[in-house]
Amino acid sequence: MKKIMILFLVLASAVFADTRLAEPVPSIDKPREVVLGVSSGDDETIQHVLSTANNVLKFYGPEKVHMRIVAYYHGIRTVLKREKEFAPRVDALQQYGVEFVACGNTMRTKNIQPSELIDGVEIVSAGIAEIIERSAEGAVYIHP
Repeated sequence: MKKIMILFLVLASAVFADTRLAEPVPSIDKPREVVLGVSSGDDETIQHVLSTANNVLKFYGPEKVHMRIVAYYHGIRTVLKREKEFAPRVDALQQYGVEFVACGNTMRTKNIQPSELIDGVEIVSAGIAEIIERSAEGAVYIHP
């Protein structure tokens, strides 16, 4: 019985072990740089990206992560005012410092005007180039 109890404690500690942070540990002065891309326009994918952003903020703390979410192709829905299901979540993430970026190429292709975007969304010429450039600067790219 004692061996079973020890085995249980060892397994439980492994299951509940915390993530080991890589050096340098993120701080206010040196936050983790993260870029999330959303190119799919289906509700589930967009909600998943927004949830992923929320989970990253919860894990590190908003002061220890710098995050940009780049919406391009069909994922542009993420940053449109008319998308009432996403706009409140986008606004909430913006309050924690998450930056949202819209692809100018997608906007031209889909005839989307800047006024149709949620306030505070930045427009770049090419969303995919934004992801490439932020990654080249050292940001971790996540495409859930």
